[in-house]
Amino acid sequence: MHNNSKEMAKLAYKAMDDKLAKNIKIIDISNISIIADYFLIADGSNKNQLQAITDNVEEMLGRAGFIPKSIEGRQSTTWILLDYGDIIVHVFNAEDRGFYDLERIWKDGIEVSVDSL
Repeated sequence: MHNNSKEMAKLAYKAMDDKLAKNIKIIDISNISIIADYFLIADGSNKNQLQAITDNVEEMLGRAGFIPKSIEGRQSTTWILLDYGDIIVHVFNAEDRGFYDLERIWKDGIEVSVDSL
């Protein structure tokens, strides 16, 4: 696991929390996948909030020198994904979060608290 991934996860969590993201989960997938060390998953109540959450993540991580490898769904009203390599941030509307249920799909990962990072 990279030291940067913990720092990035903490910053992303704070950025999401600052914009009142709901049900923020950090899932450590480092032992079950090579795609990333952490998934951060949260939901927002509308398109504007999803955009504000992801903009804040991008801004806070950018200030720390972390640039996303890719961003998917920027125009979406339901799911925006920010891929930073070591962490992947998923911001959903509540309905799509339940539909895609990433927590269930990645249940072999370990949910961790931001304080334990």
